[in-house]
Amino acid sequence: MAEEDRDGATAAVRSPNHRDLISTLPDVILQTILSSLPTKFAIRTSILSKQWRHVWCNTPSLNFEWCGNYLCADSINETLTHYKAPKMMSFHFCLTAIKNTPYIESWIEFAKSRNVENMTIDLGSRAYSDYTIPDSFYINSSVKQLTLRLAFHDRMVPRFSVSWTSLKELVLRNCNLFDGSTMPKILSGCPVLESLTLYMCRCYNFKVLDLSKSLRLTTLEIANNCWVSGQIHIVAPHIHNLTLTVPPYWPCNLVDVSSLTEARLDIGFNSQEAFDADFLQQFVQNIIEKLRNVDKLTFGENFIKILSLVELRCLPLPLFKFKALTFETMISQYAIPGIVKLVQSSRELKKLTVHIKDEGRIIPDEFLDYYLKCHGSKTDKTWTSEARVFKNIIRENVESMHMASFIELVLRSTKSLENMVVMFGSYLEERRFEELLDMVPVLSHENNNVSIVLGSTTKSDQRFFYSMKVGSNV
Repeated sequence: MAEEDRDGATAAVRSPNHRDLISTLPDVILQTILSSLPTKFAIRTSILSKQWRHVWCNTPSLNFEWCGNYLCADSINETLTHYKAPKMMSFHFCLTAIKNTPYIESWIEFAKSRNVENMTIDLGSRAYSDYTIPDSFYINSSVKQLTLRLAFHDRMVPRFSVSWTSLKELVLRNCNLFDGSTMPKILSGCPVLESLTLYMCRCYNFKVLDLSKSLRLTTLEIANNCWVSGQIHIVAPHIHNLTLTVPPYWPCNLVDVSSLTEARLDIGFNSQEAFDADFLQQFVQNIIEKLRNVDKLTFGENFIKILSLVELRCLPLPLFKFKALTFETMISQYAIPGIVKLVQSSRELKKLTVHIKDEGRIIPDEFLDYYLKCHGSKTDKTWTSEARVFKNIIRENVESMHMASFIELVLRSTKSLENMVVMFGSYLEERRFEELLDMVPVLSHENNNVSIVLGSTTKSDQRFFYSMKVGSNV
């Protein structure tokens, strides 16, 4: 017999020979499947049959995403009323309407009452707000992963102590940390914290990020934060993995990263902000000196471009002990001097990975030309002959010979390299990529023991990888 759902839709009548294999699965598996969907879609499965009617009520996760429509507070409250699971693994809500703001605290308390372990609260999509995170938010003994994104005028100001005793991973995005005591309170209340991310936060009255007492904190990511009080000093003796993207106008000083083994460095760029190349060169020199003994380093394109300026102006750089390097950059005249210097100065380098990218907020080439001109350099003569090979190279005119020249240049710059990986993505046309495959094995290089892997993505998103030895015809 057909069964009508609440909207008047009619379920199809199944023939006796037809088996609904999904419905034969245990409820616990069905609930796990539904937990991967936004909750509004999981609820719709209740119209499929009587067996499905209450399956969503016990899913381990609730996900109130935007999904193209404003989330109505009444709808969320009704959903929470019918939710029966005693234990919640994940709770995610993204608010876009200011009128829902009064309900935020009650929804957070609901998740806490179900001992939620993974909680994401995204308030950053509201057009305007002046919301202060409630004190009750800072007391939670069950949450292990917490992500908080705020709108521009929202504030994190815990008046009392913070107690996130189970928290292992904390991500703060667009958060206003108005009080200099906010971060110390958070850190002291997270005794088992392992990973901390600060992304585009505005930090006031805050000059030292002291992680020395966070003994389990091994991963730190800091990206494009605004340190309103001036230079921020980072004391992080226990971290092993650091991702650091600094705005071009807010300095950062690594005081202690003595346990660091892997790092990713880049410089943010905003065309509306001043570009101070002298400051950035000083920053690059200082930061790279602190990381000279790290095993694995990844450099973004802006960092590499500023490093090129450092090299062109003959400013001092140390020798490095990098064993693995990754470059995420376009191959251009403005990146070559920095790339070559890093490779030449890494005497223990074993593996080099290059991800060729031409997107993101990149420092315009003309900014570097203008800076060099202001310092009395004739642009055409400033760049080395090996760099000028890649002048004006963009996606539309790149040839296979350019990429072959780049690979050969890198190989000539190192004697210790064992493995090189170049990922072109969709940057190189399929025909040119095939031409490159014929060129690479016969490139001139003293060390024939280098193994090279080339990767490419076609227009249909198919990925291809080819491995070869330099100096062989394999």
